Amino acid sequence: MKPAAAQLRGFLRDPPASIAAILLFGPDDGLVRERADQLCQAVLGPAKDDPFRLAVLTGDVLRQDPARLADEAASIGLFGGKRVVRVREAGDALSKTLQFVLERAAGDSLILIEAGDLGRSSSLRKLAEAAPNAAAIACYADGPRELATLIREMMGQHNISIGEEAVSYLVQNLGENRLVSRQELEKLILLAGDGGRIGLDEAIASVGDSSVLAIEDVIYDSLDGDAGAVETALSRLFLEGQAAVTILRAAQRHAQKLHLAASLVAKGTAIDAVVNGMRPPIFFKYTDRFRGQLGAWPPERAQRLLKLLLQAELDCKTTVYPEETICRHALSLAGRLPGRPARR
Repeated sequence: MKPAAAQLRGFLRDPPASIAAILLFGPDDGLVRERADQLCQAVLGPAKDDPFRLAVLTGDVLRQDPARLADEAASIGLFGGKRVVRVREAGDALSKTLQFVLERAAGDSLILIEAGDLGRSSSLRKLAEAAPNAAAIACYADGPRELATLIREMMGQHNISIGEEAVSYLVQNLGENRLVSRQELEKLILLAGDGGRIGLDEAIASVGDSSVLAIEDVIYDSLDGDAGAVETALSRLFLEGQAAVTILRAAQRHAQKLHLAASLVAKGTAIDAVVNGMRPPIFFKYTDRFRGQLGAWPPERAQRLLKLLLQAELDCKTTVYPEETICRHALSLAGRLPGRPARR
């Protein structure tokens, strides 16, 4: 079976007694591990580390001794209580063994299987999705909504208030691995302390670095045609050790957003709806500037910008010219690209 998204939280908190095995798989290994920990806690409670109720195996161990899974699943805890058999680093080689165990499910154990990114053709995934006494849960990278929920939940557990500006910044800078995101948020919690407050400055100081926003500033200045501000900001970024290619790639991502947004506006979608619907969302500090740039960058001009920036990155890698010089030239030229609509 595949638990529906709306049912997942309750499923992880209290897995049905009829389920003998749960497969956790996906590209976010941090989320795979976190959900396995949640299920262990749900089943074992305070005994989650009790060796008589928890057995930890690996895919390699079971390849050498396939019968081990059936033996562990059928075992009874020394002092009673449901057991958990946790299998890590699993793959399709486990399929036949798991099928044998599911068909002869005995004992009172829950098998938790942690795997990587299994495709639809995976035999292990197909088995867990089809078996009536098994479940398959995909663990994909957090999107903006999931990250915002995680941030608020973790802060709420410590009675820490957090501003929306800080949440918005964190959503865009935490990355895509749940385990790494939790570690970064735990640092922020230590900084604030129980009952504290986190604003934008604290979020930037703990999780990211101010150069992220400095790069955004230089990109917006470039596309607005403010050559003086671009030169000053680039000089500071290069002195701080920022790589030219990093800046060019950030500018490319911005150009892609502009092209997508401008295309939607050209098809008749309202500008506010386009800006509010961007994913990942536009950082609140730049929302008005992005909205303003949409009028200056129709799809054809935005496409021209992207070609300029891609060529600049290629030149950094294939020519003898200094990367910083190439980056300066590209960003100073960007705001002067032809195709800007005439002002009314």
